[in-house]
Amino acid sequence: MSSEVYSYLYEQILLQGALDMYTESIYMKKNRPAYKVTVLCNEDDLDKITKLLLVETSTFGVRYHKLERTMLNRKFEKITTQYGDIQIKLGYLNDKLIKVTPEYEDCKIIANKEKIPLIKVFEEINYLIGEKFFKNC
Repeated sequence: MSSEVYSYLYEQILLQGALDMYTESIYMKKNRPAYKVTVLCNEDDLDKITKLLLVETSTFGVRYHKLERTMLNRKFEKITTQYGDIQIKLGYLNDKLIKVTPEYEDCKIIANKEKIPLIKVFEEINYLIGEKFFKNC
């Protein structure tokens, strides 16, 4: 399958409700190079994602299995920065805040608008997060 298809496939899979998708370079039978496509999705989305893989790729079959998933409890808030409000995701384990992460899309918009490196945006926002949520830890 042409490599150009993968970029399109990523977009389509995520639009169909997939939680994530990734590819791995592998070798198949007779030592033929190939890409393994892995899609993480909710069980309710399995049929439509399987159909999409069959229609949009060169595969003749899709293997799947059920996985268990443990997640942090999540909350979303806004934090005020010099660039404006940014959405952040807060992760809780047993009601204790253990992670705070800025939303990538908000940071990307700022980096493009301000014409500054994305990593600089993350560094500045992560500093504010540290001051607001973890200063006394």
